[in-house]
This record gives sequence, C-alpha cells and structure tokens, in this order.
Amino acid sequence: MTDDDVVIGPLDLASRVDEALAVQALAFGLSDDEIGVRRQIVLRHITYPGARALGATTAEGRLVGFVYGMPNDRAHWWSTVVEPYLRSHGHDSWLDDSFVITELHVHPRHQNRGVGRTLITTITDAAAEPRSILSAIDIESPARGLYRSLGYQDLARHVLFPSAPKPYAVMGAPLPLHRRR
Repeated sequence: MTDDDVVIGPLDLASRVDEALAVQALAFGLSDDEIGVRRQIVLRHITYPGARALGATTAEGRLVGFVYGMPNDRAHWWSTVVEPYLRSHGHDSWLDDSFVITELHVHPRHQNRGVGRTLITTITDAAAEPRSILSAIDIESPARGLYRSLGYQDLARHVLFPSAPKPYAVMGAPLPLHRRR
C-alpha cells in the first residue's frame, strides 16, 4: 500500500530543516532541547560531500517525511562511536564503501503507507556505494521490521551513543535494497 497523496522528491533540507525536525519530533518523540541540538547537526551534515536528502510532501507542499544520508566517512562522529562495536563482531569493514542513512522519519499519520520504504529505497538507489548502513533504536519496532524487509541485518547491537537514553543496533544491507514481490 502506498500513500497516493504524497510525492517523493529532492529536498532542500537546509531551507526546510525546521519542518523536517517537526516531523522527526512527532515520529521519534524529541524535546525542544533535542530539536535544537539536532538542527545544528543536520545543518552540518548536509554540507558533507555526497550528502543528499529526499522529502515526502503532500499536494499542498506539507512535508510529511524525509530521509537524508551520505557516503560514510570513518572520521565522522557516528563512525567513531559505532566502530568498536562493529569491530568486536567482525563487521568494521562495513564502515568502508557504505552509504549511511543518517535519518529517516515519517509523520505518524503517514506511516505504514509505503512512504518510508519509498524514501529509503529511492535514496539508496542513487548511491554509488555497494551497501548501506544505519542505526536504529535496539527494540523490535516497525522501523526495524521495515529495515529487515529491505535486507538490512544486525551488525552490532546494544550500541551506546553518548547522551542517548536507549541502546541502538547498527544494521547493514547490500544495495540495491530488497523490493516487495
């Protein structure tokens, strides 16, 4: 099932960062302080080489979902945090030649309609890298189910990020991602 009222396309994340973070706050449950911190992170990330974003917008132009990512760089903060966890499981090579899904969020009213699936498959289809990696809260959730259905597998679990209250799982998948039959 897809959300026929939503169009997926390129997103100028810098100019629509506040709308994107409003979607993330609803989908992910962020406080105003967390939004402020993430705003600076997003604005920095989108300046990185190869970073790109897609948005899901309604016919009226309202942003109801977004994804952004970039080719992984071992020097980036995220990679430095997850590297020891991946290395301990023999998966640190996944940090090379991978496209990172940095954020993927869909407004709760548009979830379970194919929007997240279309966002992530569209952005990874344009990746030059042979695989993709991401991190997700380490619980059984609809997001983790979506990632598994696309071919992502757990590479490391119980990953602790500074200041994050819950552990994460790092997941990886070869590209292109699986499609529904």
